[in-house]
Amino acid sequence: MAKKLNYYLKKDSVSSDVAYSISVIAKTLKQFIKKNIVCVIAICAALLTSFIIKPDKEYLNYFDFRTLTSLFISLAVICALNNIHFFDIISQRIVYLFKTTRSAILALIYITFIGSMFIANDMALITFLPLGYYLLINTKQEKYMAFVFIMQNIAANLGGMLTPFGNPQNLYLYSYFNIDSIEFMGIMFIPFIVSITLITICALFISNKELTLSNDVQEKLDVKKTILYLILFSFTLIIIFRVVHYLWGLVLIPLILLVVDKKALKKVDYPLLITFVAFFIFSGNVARMDTIRNTVGAWLNKSTLLIGVLSCQFISNVPTAILLSHFTNNYRELLVAVNIGGTGTLIASLASLITYRTYIKYNPSKQMYYLKMFSGFNFSFLAILILVGLIMFGF
Repeated sequence: MAKKLNYYLKKDSVSSDVAYSISVIAKTLKQFIKKNIVCVIAICAALLTSFIIKPDKEYLNYFDFRTLTSLFISLAVICALNNIHFFDIISQRIVYLFKTTRSAILALIYITFIGSMFIANDMALITFLPLGYYLLINTKQEKYMAFVFIMQNIAANLGGMLTPFGNPQNLYLYSYFNIDSIEFMGIMFIPFIVSITLITICALFISNKELTLSNDVQEKLDVKKTILYLILFSFTLIIIFRVVHYLWGLVLIPLILLVVDKKALKKVDYPLLITFVAFFIFSGNVARMDTIRNTVGAWLNKSTLLIGVLSCQFISNVPTAILLSHFTNNYRELLVAVNIGGTGTLIASLASLITYRTYIKYNPSKQMYYLKMFSGFNFSFLAILILVGLIMFGF
């Protein structure tokens, strides 16, 4: 009798452990899907199209290894700089120079705008959104939080359009079409100027009351690591501008960070890299489907700009850049489309989801308020920028 009782107790214990393990796995998977919905969709899309176009040698031609490498090493170095609070310290010191609500908020937005040109839109938001929260809370200006976050979001998406490394889609198209650096910035210059003008006009409606910032103790920069990481960042720029072969960066930068800061490599946004890989497979497969290729090609011949912007609203700007690049050589319109197309819906840019999640974390009861304000500003910006694009390229 005792043996039977022990048997059932052990069996129940094993069943309980299995149930607990399944519960933990399910919870982890749910959290991953929630945080990386675009990545999951990209993987599903890649798998589905792989049943239609069976894996073969052509798959190797789908991948732009220079883009993947450039994105990886850029993110790694940025994470290392974040770990020593480089961006926080520099940006806080800049903000503390301003004494009014309007000027401080403009400084926050401009820092995000300029930062996205060098560290990519998503990293700019990850770095500077907490600074915006810190400033508003400690000066009792929380009423501006939704507006500031939305303006920082728009600034991050549009500020990065000027440089090849400012947004992931830029890095891809710059490499895929082998665009000259000067030509690249020339294409994006007018939308860039219009964007910063619109952002500035919106911020001018903020009250210009006196603002008192707290005198918190500032962390000091680690000078040696700062110099090293800035050298590595400069090296990534040299690789992006094709002065040095990308394999050098793939070897040297991870090796140095393994010695100096392993955490930086752990913090790299790997779901973003996986998203790129998945969409390379998806877009490569779709490009080999005759019916889709002919249909999309016909649409793009009518207006690459409008089709590109429309696509961004439903599948985001990075996937749009990867997908449509297989169907058109009109990289000028496509480049503008996937940059201005980052405004609009919440999923038009991966960076917008970062802002939304951050705002809701601080204000869980104001989701609808944020979404209404977000949509109002973003679609207004999008409408104006589409008009600018149509004037640039002819109606």
